[in-house]
Amino acid sequence: MVKQFFSVHTEFFHLLNYSMSYLEFFGVIFGLLAVWLSARAVIWTWPVGLLNIVLAFILYYQVQLYPDMFLQSFFFVTNLVGWWRWAHPKPGEENRKQQLKVSFLKKNQLVLTLFSGIGGTLILGKLASGLHQWLPAIFPLPSAYPYVDSFILVMSVIATFFVIQKKIESWIIWIAVDIVATLLYFIKGVKFYSLEYFIFTLIAGFGLWHWIREYKSYPAADQEKTLGT
Repeated sequence: MVKQFFSVHTEFFHLLNYSMSYLEFFGVIFGLLAVWLSARAVIWTWPVGLLNIVLAFILYYQVQLYPDMFLQSFFFVTNLVGWWRWAHPKPGEENRKQQLKVSFLKKNQLVLTLFSGIGGTLILGKLASGLHQWLPAIFPLPSAYPYVDSFILVMSVIATFFVIQKKIESWIIWIAVDIVATLLYFIKGVKFYSLEYFIFTLIAGFGLWHWIREYKSYPAADQEKTLGT
């Protein structure tokens, strides 16, 4: 039964000519909850996210989205780091809840982000293209859409790092990632995950608005301290 639960081919229910697996359904539910909590700047986003990550790792392996699979390993570590970082702000970084404040990036960080995203996507896409040739025992099938998948991985890494630091621009990056992922997963036939990322896009828009509003709620002196730090 446990093995069947973690198989993308085991049907949980059938809806509108789409076969929904247990793995996909519960992965999406935990993912939506984690992102919603993050948009609300609620610290419980991190432990809930860990459940989503484990399920997503297993699913991506089974549908040959290997860069996305590797991304989950990164997310597992960063969820632990983010949990600790939000709960233990440095002196002067804490908000009214004694948690980390939101802030903006510096201009040079934005430029570095752009070049890192482009370079990382090209390099990782090339590597992903050859996984089935280098490690056929582990990856018997070619990576599907390696460059698009790699864009999702690279920009998700960057966005996650900025979420850990509560940088407002993280939500702009997430909007771009979520739009691309929505289209990719729909094409790959993982339609509930595609729907999830469409909803993620909407939540990311809300997160951007909510974090900016929280930033503006700080006293003027605190805004100056967090601007571009």
